[in-house]
Amino acid sequence: MDHQRERILDDLRGLIDGLVRCDDLFLQLYASDASIYQVRPMAVVCPSHSDDVMACMQYAAENGLPIHARGAGTGLAGESLGGGLVLDFSRFMQRIQRVDDQRVRLQPGVVHARLNRALAERGMIFGPDPAMSAVTTMGGVIGVDAAGSHWLQYGSTRRHVESLQVVLADGTRLELGNEPLERADDPFPQRRRLVREVASLIRRSGDLLAEHSPRSPVNRCGYQLNDVLTDTHLDLAKLLTGSAGTLALTTEATVGIEPDVRYRAVALLLFGSMENAARAVTEVVAFSPTACDLMDRRHVSLAREHDVRFDLLIPAETEAVLLVEFAGDDMDEVRDSLRRMIDRLWRRKKLAFGARHTIDPTEVELYWGLARHVVPTLYRLKGSSRPLPFVEDLAVPPAALPSFLTSMQNVFKKHQATFSLFGHAGHGQLHVRPFLDLASSADLRRMEQIAAELYEQVWLAGGTISGEHGDGFSRTQFIRRQYGPLYDSFRDLKQIFDPNNLLNPGKVIGGETDALTKHLRPVTFVGEKESAPDSGGTPAGRELLGTVELQLNWNLNEVSSAARNCNGCGACRSQLSDVRMCPIFRASPREEASPRAKANLMRGVLSGELPPEAVASEEFKALADLCVNCHQCRSECPANVDIPRLMAEAKAAYVAVNGLRPRDSLLIRLGSVGKWGSAVSPLSNWALGNRTARWLLERFLGIAQGRKLPRFAPRPFARQAARRRLNRLSRGSEAKVVYFTDTYANYFDPQLAEAFVAIMEHHGVSVYVPPGLGESGMALITEGAVDRAKRLAAHNVEILAEAVRLGYHVVATEPSAALALTHEYLALLDDDEARLVAENTSEACNYLWRMHQQGKLQLDFKPVNANLLYHLPCHQKALGFGAPGEHLLRLIPGMKVTRAECGCSGMAGLYGVRKQNYRSSLRAGFDLIGAVRDPRYQAGTTECTACKMQMEQGTTKPTFHPLKVLALAYGLLPEGAALLTRRGQDLVTT
Repeated sequence: MDHQRERILDDLRGLIDGLVRCDDLFLQLYASDASIYQVRPMAVVCPSHSDDVMACMQYAAENGLPIHARGAGTGLAGESLGGGLVLDFSRFMQRIQRVDDQRVRLQPGVVHARLNRALAERGMIFGPDPAMSAVTTMGGVIGVDAAGSHWLQYGSTRRHVESLQVVLADGTRLELGNEPLERADDPFPQRRRLVREVASLIRRSGDLLAEHSPRSPVNRCGYQLNDVLTDTHLDLAKLLTGSAGTLALTTEATVGIEPDVRYRAVALLLFGSMENAARAVTEVVAFSPTACDLMDRRHVSLAREHDVRFDLLIPAETEAVLLVEFAGDDMDEVRDSLRRMIDRLWRRKKLAFGARHTIDPTEVELYWGLARHVVPTLYRLKGSSRPLPFVEDLAVPPAALPSFLTSMQNVFKKHQATFSLFGHAGHGQLHVRPFLDLASSADLRRMEQIAAELYEQVWLAGGTISGEHGDGFSRTQFIRRQYGPLYDSFRDLKQIFDPNNLLNPGKVIGGETDALTKHLRPVTFVGEKESAPDSGGTPAGRELLGTVELQLNWNLNEVSSAARNCNGCGACRSQLSDVRMCPIFRASPREEASPRAKANLMRGVLSGELPPEAVASEEFKALADLCVNCHQCRSECPANVDIPRLMAEAKAAYVAVNGLRPRDSLLIRLGSVGKWGSAVSPLSNWALGNRTARWLLERFLGIAQGRKLPRFAPRPFARQAARRRLNRLSRGSEAKVVYFTDTYANYFDPQLAEAFVAIMEHHGVSVYVPPGLGESGMALITEGAVDRAKRLAAHNVEILAEAVRLGYHVVATEPSAALALTHEYLALLDDDEARLVAENTSEACNYLWRMHQQGKLQLDFKPVNANLLYHLPCHQKALGFGAPGEHLLRLIPGMKVTRAECGCSGMAGLYGVRKQNYRSSLRAGFDLIGAVRDPRYQAGTTECTACKMQMEQGTTKPTFHPLKVLALAYGLLPEGAALLTRRGQDLVTT
């Protein structure tokens, strides 16, 4: 840390209650956002309240330091990036302070979707709906005047903002709203000055505003002066909305809300050409829809690949789609408007060749998923060219769309560039992303040429270069060309509010003439080479990463590609119930806990932004440990970035240099713990229930005293398997499986293993339990003990591959073990046998469910009168086969199964066992624990051992593996009813 940053850190820590960080690693997390740009700040401040913001602003003014406001960091133009002090409002300032029937008062860090969830309880809604609603903060919504698909219904944010509490460039805090021009009793001289000077400026600029303002319905370029001044009032809140933190910092806001509509109906209009779709827009708008979005062939194709339901809905010959919505409180009126619109566009005008429509709420959400969930999957496309958001926010009058689209296509043809197109066509807004390679100097030149020529076409059509995403680095250099002499009025407005140019400098006013390509995020990394043997015989792609050679089965190019593929969209910051994403971020929403933060760190090391030795530092390890290897970000990331693998590499680098911490080294020896604990089970189980022994375990091993731990079985399943001769290979041709028992079923719950074997034998499937098979090693991988994990994986693969070649299929009852065999071992071993094992491995419930789909599953169940709560484990979800355990339980007569929609359990393997994580683990699993306590459920059920521990943590109810319940229903556990009874909670067969 340099002297200036040390001084800033010391000064600000004495001035504010919030968090101040100036270290290299933390600054790297805030150096980028969802744009293509990167600028490292001098400091990051997470203010706790508005007094902190005032203190920061006053300090910045005294020391000439720029200030950059930031919310979720999902901006596409780099509008929250800069080299000064970044103020992250998303960490602490996230309170909804007051709600009534017409408005809500909130802090800028409140997430948009969270606000609407809270309002939904009252039947209300904040209408503007930005695409990243699940993570976008209201400060960001106000900062860019966000709108979204429903602009036709709700307009943009500035229509709804009533007042703002702001901090000005000199540190003054003011409440600004629709201010009277004459108010002699105003106690705030700064407010009187702003009203007087801004009103005078707008009056002087009247003719220029009329002559140089775009004709498009939406416009977010520059400052919006058109509709804020009347004869009696000046609406400063509306003026500041959309100013992207360049005029003032918002610390609280009052925004208008309204009743949500009761019914929505959606149609997909299918077109054989983009031209017909564009011509249809004005016809659609005439029916007053609430939304009208346009998608091109590339989006439609991705949708069909993404979800088989879209494959059935949208024919392969579709070149473009219009998604049209009608909404209201009278279903007959909504349905009638939809049908009349479809009839005109399809049957009478023949513009569309087909239509799909629905009024079912579930299907309405599916149709909207075409716009909300498919667009981000563009980043999954392979190759060095990526969809770059640098001209992604154009807007033209809707009537000009057909001719403009032709002009736009001609620009891209001229430069031989492909592009994707998604837009809110009903109000003429288009999100265009050309496919270019930032590592190519030729493509960088094409970026500048495409932007300049495309913007000329936009202006000829009467449009604007920014419809709702702000100007940032992408567009600031073009604002003067859009507005001509009106730009001088914008400059004067900036001077009124921020005379020293401290608030987000370089955005809107005074930007660099080459800002479009100047601050680009690095994509070519230090030492990146083709993987080929060098003169020393070491693969060039295996050279040292910092101070240690790469530990996993990939080369530097592949590591670089994984880090580069994270576009920073911020989807991994979501806390909505319909996604899992990161349980650690959910429990403690902060940037360093987000998966994208890990990609930013690795990119910083690979690009040379961070010193190479940083990857083996304690600070880096602390951040890497916030990844618990649950794989939810990998499976739900729009770009499929493998963050767990990147963090496994980082942890392995730390271990290779520093070694394992002693208590970690002991804790991850699960096989040895199980073996010795089972051998002396009376003593072990007494210790687990003894307060003094648990204190010692916490003191020396870090195992939380409050964590309920499973009891050791007196006889491991492996010993029982040997007695039953299950450890002998079968040479027959009948169906046969290798049972990968793993630690829990072997040493803690042999009944689970017995249930699995009994079910297999009930179906005539031969079971082989190989002697000498080790644990899966998932805990080793998660902790970075890669050398030990490689040896274990090689040992297991050797045994399992032999069985697979003899016709066996590998089955595991533990989802983590199945994931280790199918995914993690491939990251550890460059081995054909590892691939063979991965291709022939299944989780047990999935294996049985496939049998059912093939008509081979016996359905001779006895009724089980029980109501169970099912939890889908993260590793089961990561396997990509849905919830087969839940589906199997639903086959049992009398059984009622309810899915717990509570996200991750919060255990994350050993994470929830450790003392330092115990409270965080309980916070993450609070909803699930509460759901298990619900008196409607007699017990819980899940496939995962760790999840079972969490589900039993806060209740006396038991949680069972689905296989145990199946075995009970089959009548295969003669003592089943007794064994599945605990404290009066019975599962009774009848």
